[in-house]
Amino acid sequence: MATNFKSGHFQSICVKDPVIEDNASHIPPIYATSTFTYDDLEAAFAFFRGENNKFTYSRLGNPTSAFVAQKIAELEACGLTDSDDRPLEAKGLLFASGMAAISTALLSQLSAGDILLSQSVIYGATSELMTRELSTFGITILHNPLKDMDEVRKLIRKHPRIRVIYIETPANPTLCCVDLEAVCSLARENGIKTIIDNTFSTPYVQQPLRYGADIVVYSSTKFLNGHGTGISGAAVTASPDTHKTLYRVMKNFGSVCSPFEAYLLNNGIKTLPLRIEQHQKNAQALAEFLYSHPKVGKVNYLGLESHPDHALSRRQMSGATGMLSFELDGGMEAGMQFQNNIRFCTLTASLGTADTLVTHPASTSHAVVPVGHRLAHGITDGLVRSSVGLEHIDDIIADFSQALDHIK
Repeated sequence: MATNFKSGHFQSICVKDPVIEDNASHIPPIYATSTFTYDDLEAAFAFFRGENNKFTYSRLGNPTSAFVAQKIAELEACGLTDSDDRPLEAKGLLFASGMAAISTALLSQLSAGDILLSQSVIYGATSELMTRELSTFGITILHNPLKDMDEVRKLIRKHPRIRVIYIETPANPTLCCVDLEAVCSLARENGIKTIIDNTFSTPYVQQPLRYGADIVVYSSTKFLNGHGTGISGAAVTASPDTHKTLYRVMKNFGSVCSPFEAYLLNNGIKTLPLRIEQHQKNAQALAEFLYSHPKVGKVNYLGLESHPDHALSRRQMSGATGMLSFELDGGMEAGMQFQNNIRFCTLTASLGTADTLVTHPASTSHAVVPVGHRLAHGITDGLVRSSVGLEHIDDIIADFSQALDHIK
C-alpha cells in the first residue's frame, strides 16, 4: 500500500516514485497528452489567475515531467538545510535539452545592458550561446578563470552591471574546478546571481546549492539519464521567486521536456548512485594507466594528485566523476590516429552513457570556440576526452593501449 513517507536518503529518492493521484500504477505513467480537462469553468479560470496548480496544457506543466523535475530538485537538496536549520526546499524544472535549461537560466536573470561574467573554460555550445546569441540582446560577456578571488572582486567593482556569474565545474573538457563557496559568497555580497552547470558531477558527487548557488543546471541527457536514450535538461533553485522566473521564461519560449523524455530520464536516475560509483572506479584506473604511458603528456582527472584542482575537488565534491581528458604529445595528428584506432570503445561527441565514449574536443564539442581562446585555456589540438563507462576495466584499458600503440 502506498504511503506518504519521504526518505532523506539519496539512493531512496533516486529509486522511489510518487503515487500520482487517482492512479494505482506501480510505475508512474507517461501522460502523453497535450491538454487536460477541467471539472468546471471556474477551475480553469482559477488556474489562469494563478490560484491553483491544476494541469491544463503540457507546455505549462505535465504530471510526468513535473515529478521527475521535483525528484532532481530533492536530490540537489538532499541532506542540506536552510538558514533556519530546516531541510532545504528546492524546486526543479525539466527542459527539452541541456542547452534549453542553460539558455532559460541565463535569460531569466539577464536584460539588455547587463554583463555576464563567465568562467573561461566551458562547453563549446554554451560559449557560442553567450557570444553569438546573448550579445544580440545587448548583453556583454566577460571571461575569467574565476580562480583569483581578488581579481574577480576587482572585475565586479570595475563592472557594476555584472548580474550573473556562470560556472561549469568541473569544466568541459579540462576538468578544471572553481571554488564554489568562494565565488557564490562573493556574488551574494554583491547582489549577483550564480548559475552552476553540474552536468559532469550530478548531485551524487556535488551539490552546488550547499555553497549558495542560485540556479543549478544540467544536460540531463548525460549522466542523469545515463543510457543515451533521450534528450533533456534540468534547472533547480531553492528560491521560490527564481523558480517562478525560470518557469515564466520556459513557458513563454516553449522549451519544455516531453513526458516520454522525462520517463526515460527517470528510469536512468533510479540507478544513478550505482552507475556513478562504477564510472569513477573505472575512470580512476584508466587515468592511472594513461598517466604512466609514454605517449601521453598530461592527464586531466580529478582523482589524480597531479591535477591542479585535486585538493579543491576533494573539498567540495564526494568523488572525481567519470570524466577525464588527456593530451597526446603528437598534437592533432596523434589525436586523429588514436581515435581512428579505437576498436572497443565508442567514438561520439556525447558523454555520460553506460559505455566508454571518446571524443576530440578541438574538432567536435569545442570546434566553435575561437582557436586562440581554446589554446589559451588548455583545449589543445592533441586533447582527447573520455567519458569512462561501465565495461570491464581491462577491456577499456586494452583498447586505449592498442590505440596508443598505433600512434607513430
